[in-house]
Amino acid sequence: MRLKGLTLGLAAAVAATGIAAPAVQAADTQYFPLFTYRTGPYAPNGIPSANGIADYFNYVNLKHGGVGGVKLVWEECETGYNTKKGVECYERLKGKGTTVVFPYSTGITYKLIPNADKDKVSILTVGYGRTDASDGRVFPWTFTTPTTYWSQASAFIKYIGAQEGGMDKLKGKKIALIYHNSAYGKEPIRTLELLARKLGYKLTNLAVNHPGQEQKATWLQIRRERPDWILLWGWGVMNQVSIKEATNIGFKMDRMIGVWWSGAEQDVVPTGDAAKGYKAGTFHAAGSDFPLIKDIKKVVYDAGKGIPGGDKYVGQVLWNRGMVNAIFATEAMRAAQKKYGVKVVNGEQMRWGLENLNITAERWAELGLKGFMQPVKNTCADHEGNGPVLIQQWDGKKWNIVSDFITPMREVVRPLIEKSAAAYAKKNNITPRKC
Repeated sequence: MRLKGLTLGLAAAVAATGIAAPAVQAADTQYFPLFTYRTGPYAPNGIPSANGIADYFNYVNLKHGGVGGVKLVWEECETGYNTKKGVECYERLKGKGTTVVFPYSTGITYKLIPNADKDKVSILTVGYGRTDASDGRVFPWTFTTPTTYWSQASAFIKYIGAQEGGMDKLKGKKIALIYHNSAYGKEPIRTLELLARKLGYKLTNLAVNHPGQEQKATWLQIRRERPDWILLWGWGVMNQVSIKEATNIGFKMDRMIGVWWSGAEQDVVPTGDAAKGYKAGTFHAAGSDFPLIKDIKKVVYDAGKGIPGGDKYVGQVLWNRGMVNAIFATEAMRAAQKKYGVKVVNGEQMRWGLENLNITAERWAELGLKGFMQPVKNTCADHEGNGPVLIQQWDGKKWNIVSDFITPMREVVRPLIEKSAAAYAKKNNITPRKC
């Protein structure tokens, strides 16, 4: 939808085709490019993710008149989850006042990091991307807030250990990792392998090629290996196929845990009741039973000002996560406005806001999201914030949180981050800044 002269969302035709119209931008507005994939094999997951960002921006304009009196404008660029197209979107839109981008792809993130540093544009990768970019001394313009794949992998092992009766009981256990054969899917391997050596479990890594529909060989190996636990690191249709294959061989679904990108409604609904018991990671609560989410539905959709057909996604896992992206960006913008005494924030000011992001429990409650997430706090050296991880479980109709917040193995993950970041700095002739 378009708010005349101020904000770009999606007109009905645009929503149907996934092609974004040009944003209308004035001198007193803050511009955000949105890299989306409403088409292609990953569209079922890309659509609610994109809507969550756009709906929150729309809500902030409608409810509060923007951030600090500054209206938000945004423009979608369709990537189809293709790295080359994502880079093209960035190059085309970076000169329009872009201060922060949401790549929504680990592959695109890897490609953009050198460009963003040069262009003074922050990269916000909420729960994905390049984990070693958490070291703000080497990657000053990249933010992995609020937690990362390596942290999640360590939290999964802690959870499995607790289910088995203690971390010492992991010795001799068999864990299979089924992963998307891409930079994204490979992210947790080094952490899981290190922990396998440390804790004595056997790890089997099984790659699935894009887009993930062909998995017969993978599941034949699962039958042979008979793992005690399966970790699923998939995306899009790959998740649906993996979950269906697991049910077909009678694998216990409560012993299959997906990465947070394998834990949405779109992943489990196609399998029907057989998916009951399947688990997945997350870093925020499930559902729409929060004052803010109810108000977004009222202010945006009940008033007829939302994306056509988009109301069905409100409160879904990926919509909630998209909303988190938008909250981080607007809260960083708000902090920068206060720090620098400006209305429209530039690239360096937005970066400061993200690096000093501090969303307390009180602030989450003020936003109408009490209990939705743990406090988030970044520093100069730590752009992850090292947020804890939750486990959610599908009951056939909805996701339910079934664990307390699990603190990642900071003593394992942070040294890995620093070692990898130092190697990147050496290879690229980067002098780490002092924090």
